[in-house]
Amino acid sequence: MQRHRLTRYLAVIGSVALAVPVSAPAQAFGINEIGTCAASRGFAVTGSPCKDASSIFWNPGAATRQKGWNVLAGAAVIMINAEFQQDTTFREYESEVPTAIVPHAFVNYRAENSKLAYGLGFYVPYGLTSQWADDFPGRFQAQKASLATFYVQPNIAYQINDKWSVGGGPVFGHSTVELIQAIDLADQATTTPGVTFRQLGISSRTEFAKANLNGSGTAFGAHIGLFGQPTAEWSVGLRFLTPLEFTYDGAEATFTQTNTGLILPPGNPVCFPAGTNPICAGNPNATVSVDALVAGAFTTNLVSQGVETNITHPAQIQGGVGYSGFDNWLISVDYAWTGWRRFKDLPVKFLGPANSSNRVLIEDYNNTSALRFGAQRSFTRGSSVRFGFSGVASAAPDETVTPLLPEQDRAYLSLGGEYPLTKGWAIEGAFLRVMGAGKRGRIIERSSRAITATQMNSGRYVLSANVISISAKATF
Repeated sequence: MQRHRLTRYLAVIGSVALAVPVSAPAQAFGINEIGTCAASRGFAVTGSPCKDASSIFWNPGAATRQKGWNVLAGAAVIMINAEFQQDTTFREYESEVPTAIVPHAFVNYRAENSKLAYGLGFYVPYGLTSQWADDFPGRFQAQKASLATFYVQPNIAYQINDKWSVGGGPVFGHSTVELIQAIDLADQATTTPGVTFRQLGISSRTEFAKANLNGSGTAFGAHIGLFGQPTAEWSVGLRFLTPLEFTYDGAEATFTQTNTGLILPPGNPVCFPAGTNPICAGNPNATVSVDALVAGAFTTNLVSQGVETNITHPAQIQGGVGYSGFDNWLISVDYAWTGWRRFKDLPVKFLGPANSSNRVLIEDYNNTSALRFGAQRSFTRGSSVRFGFSGVASAAPDETVTPLLPEQDRAYLSLGGEYPLTKGWAIEGAFLRVMGAGKRGRIIERSSRAITATQMNSGRYVLSANVISISAKATF
């Protein structure tokens, strides 16, 4: 069997981070659903942070606003719908994305007369999940993909004066990746030199194997923030999260055979010259089972082997303002930037039979921006209603809209609120509707920058999601 098809599979690990279909509804594989209050206010909370410990992520410098102990824990439940509408057949292929649960937890403490606040945050700023059915034609790029990355951030904030504070801390990240991909038989070489299965009449997208890749990596970075309240009605904030580069040097690929049930007819080239192929039992006119013919590949090329790659989780910059001059109302506007341009090329190194075929994947992502708007109406005894809207620009160029990630411009609408249960305890809830504009994309690999989107794209991806976020908050 030729190695280049195996190489194609192993190379996909590099693209998992850039293009995993239906990741949580943010730019590329970013996740914004960190804290229920932030989700309900359209994530416009850097210049006007929520009154809970989630400010450790949204603005590390604002942690001094909370006195005593403040604890927040919860999760976002993300339900994604995606489909691919193929040009040639007009068929619609629906994704089978499992519901994702994304947790968050924060704790913060500031003594009564201290200018310092100390805290710890656990959150998931990047991740993805995707899955397509067995008949999806793009399964040869990815049938299932999962990237799960969590950050742990110790935080220290300092109150400079009565108007300004600053804070930040180191970030430890841990990431795991899984990819399941079908392997196409048509371009595989037979045991007869120079003859492929396509030349024997095997059509493209005939699956004869599945490949499974698993790996993990760790990385370190930092997160800093500045918060100010120049007047009683206006507040401002700015935060910067550094990029974290994960090296998946312990990843492993394994392979399982998929039975095709195909039979090569009498007179096929595999049995010539007579007697040279044991599977023909010396009969040049024998019929040959394709599954028996390819079985030997699973003890030679398609064996368990290692692979290495680097996936950078990009930098984030977000700034905003808040206004509380209307009675019982808070209005906030934020701008967010993410440095996706670092995903230009991804090197892939093989540690097994494909080690002579190291390669670089072409992604060419762009830096992206988002505008975020939020509002909160407060009532007596600490209850509140919140609203939000966000517009997000796509990170992927037209050439990189794939079954791994049908990246496209998106809009968020959010609604939520907070209700106090007892003194010091409250429950928060939010619902978000994520709407994609739809975008044309491809189901094949891009092997050269000379190949354009017009040449590759063969259908339209449509993406939407519903998100429910719930958190419990305690102050004492």
